[in-house]
Amino acid sequence: MSDETSVQTDGNSQSGVVLARRTVLSGAAGLVCLGAAKAKAAQPQGAVEPPSVISQPPRAWGEKAGPSYLPDPDVIAIDPSFRDLTYFAAPIRRVWDQGGWLEGPAWSSEGRFLVLSDVIRSRALRYIWETGEITDFRPDGYAANGNCFDFDGRLVVCEDFFRRVVRWEHDGSVKVLADKFEGKGLNSPNDVVPHPDGSLWFTDPGYGTNITEGHADEPGGPTNPDGKIRWNIGRELTGEIGGTKRQSDHVFRIAPDGTLQAVLQEKDLLDPNGLCFSPDYKKLYVVSTPKGPGQKAGGDQAIHVYDVNGSSLTNGRIFVDMKLNGAQMNPDGIRVDVFGNLWCGASGPLGLCGVFVFNPAGKLIGRLRLPQGCSNLTFGGPKRDHLFMCAAGSLFVLQVGVQGFAPS
Repeated sequence: MSDETSVQTDGNSQSGVVLARRTVLSGAAGLVCLGAAKAKAAQPQGAVEPPSVISQPPRAWGEKAGPSYLPDPDVIAIDPSFRDLTYFAAPIRRVWDQGGWLEGPAWSSEGRFLVLSDVIRSRALRYIWETGEITDFRPDGYAANGNCFDFDGRLVVCEDFFRRVVRWEHDGSVKVLADKFEGKGLNSPNDVVPHPDGSLWFTDPGYGTNITEGHADEPGGPTNPDGKIRWNIGRELTGEIGGTKRQSDHVFRIAPDGTLQAVLQEKDLLDPNGLCFSPDYKKLYVVSTPKGPGQKAGGDQAIHVYDVNGSSLTNGRIFVDMKLNGAQMNPDGIRVDVFGNLWCGASGPLGLCGVFVFNPAGKLIGRLRLPQGCSNLTFGGPKRDHLFMCAAGSLFVLQVGVQGFAPS
């Protein structure tokens, strides 16, 4: 994404250091956007400027939100085509704000609920469609991150604490799908997506190899070199911990027969994070993020795309570089709609962070401004026309004018 395609935010020129994915929890709400004041001064006398993320004072959320301004000032069409993907009478709503760090939203079409993970509080949560309640889904999430439902409706979970991928069967039992590769433990499976051939594809960066989001390495590992961290406490262990020492980054494919294959290695892509397929399953999009714990180098903060040839990936290239108005944004979770547009959660300066929407050619066509960086997102609701967005400790939702692509 070049400066030529950068959006002009009401005369606001944003710059500064990009907020890292792990620092957006603090400080984002306190940033002040001076450009908003300039834009307000330029308004005709008597004109009403709707409150937004960048207005002063900024818009209120939740019970204090008051009447909605429509269309929502934080739903920004950069290209006219984006208007076909939104619904003019729908505002962005914050439906919950009591989390720690939310990730991995996945919609159950059969159950009509959203599963999501509070990684740092190790809670498996559920948003109930009919009531809007957030409840505990399981007693302990084991610092889970990514979730998905496979083509048989079974829940697949990336557990950071045990450094493994598991699947919940229809009879209520749990099956470990991956916890080791070539005799070595995994890092912290991050995001997972199903393929119609019965395989599952997941990323394995090292973001969970720390105390907050999983557990540190055993003594001598990259995230616990002097052995002072008591790495194996903090959870009531119900099984063997998969990984105990940080390994190289990988993108993996779990074949229908259970075989684990590395489709990308660290030399191919650093810090693989969010991933998703195109609607025809001919392309795989993978996000590369900043370096994780125990690394000397990190990813390029771009979205990469690969051609899918059976069980392998070829022709890797950058889909978008995630630069906007001179700021390097930090992408995280990604999903596509039925037309192949890619929706990406991103962190960065206030006024720029939120959700970025690109058409299949990689052109930025629209943005959703949020008061916090967006870690992950998915489409849900009975018609799959609601976009659920995890942003720090809050869950936001927006009814859109398009359906999300997902197993059917």
